[in-house]
Amino acid sequence: MTTLSIVEARNGLAEAINRVSYGGERVVFARRGKPVAALVSPEDLALLQKIEDAEDVRAAARALKEYDRNPAAFKSLDEYLVGREVEA
Repeated sequence: MTTLSIVEARNGLAEAINRVSYGGERVVFARRGKPVAALVSPEDLALLQKIEDAEDVRAAARALKEYDRNPAAFKSLDEYLVGREVEA
């Protein structure tokens, strides 16, 4: 993994993109030595999104299990929305 400062990234963005798209590298952009962003291939991004989706499914399954154990502990949507402003 390559780390570039923001100044280096600004001056060499095309090269960083080539390293990611053709070399399969991951590039981290840092400001004052702290990582602030990353450049990854579309394949890596798709993999990250699949991982996030799988975690969302696991979280939903846990919530449904909890609801099945004790439905009275949960509010209905109507109860939840009382007093809240909802944008359409």
